[in-house]
Amino acid sequence: MDIKLLRAFVTLAQTGSYHAAADILCVTQPALTKQIQTLEHFAAVTLFQRGRHGALLTVAGEQLLPAALDIVARHTQFLTSVAALQQGHAGKLTLGFGISFFRVAPERVAAFRSVYPGVQVTLNDMPSALQCQQLIEGRLQIGFVRLPVPAPLQTRVLGEEQLVLAVAAHNGATATALIESQQMLQLSPSRGEGLTSQAQRFLSSQHLQPRTIGVADDIQTLLALVAAGDGVALLPASVVHVLPAGVKLLNLVGEHTHWQTGIAWHAQIKDPLRDNFLRLVSDV
Repeated sequence: MDIKLLRAFVTLAQTGSYHAAADILCVTQPALTKQIQTLEHFAAVTLFQRGRHGALLTVAGEQLLPAALDIVARHTQFLTSVAALQQGHAGKLTLGFGISFFRVAPERVAAFRSVYPGVQVTLNDMPSALQCQQLIEGRLQIGFVRLPVPAPLQTRVLGEEQLVLAVAAHNGATATALIESQQMLQLSPSRGEGLTSQAQRFLSSQHLQPRTIGVADDIQTLLALVAAGDGVALLPASVVHVLPAGVKLLNLVGEHTHWQTGIAWHAQIKDPLRDNFLRLVSDV
């Protein structure tokens, strides 16, 4: 059923006048009469009785009016919600980020919330590979990731990350000596596929072979093991923002010690809310 018919019914019931209702609805009186007749034909009941005092609801009309009022109100609310989504002023924004954006991503979200307080923002810590997968599937709107990313995703470079060696603070040996003598600790492949590949490329370019390999499921556990003297770990320099006591970072030189980081999105998916966030990131 066309919502126009219900809106005509509600407006005529509220005004009690075909002339007034037609003016409100911006239609002619014959057009309004035809809409009411169409609705009466659909309902198989008479809704209004026309007389000297205007249009009066019949018993059937009074019974159907509350439901019609509810439907028209919900339709109006739906249109309002659609308009807000089209303008990117309301809704839900889901973002992913990795350790390289531990500080930057929350800052960008805080700036966005100050401009769009009506938007619900969810920020999830996840590996870049998983972010890219969810972006392609449409389950994530924005990803703060290591670059490059697979097609069809688009990206914008935000900065550069650096590979460092996390070691126990009391250890005074060189990075090369520690890599060759200590256990190499790394994230499990499911949590840090990109970082693991970066570390392997660096080790190969420097002809370094760690004594043993240890695996942890998250950065915090990895750093705790380093602090306990259980080994060393090749990590992004941004880990400094979550560095515990007892761990220091050694800078590294050579090939494969730097990579670009940025923001990624699926441009083929229309999303005004996401686009507002992208514009804000560009302004920042």
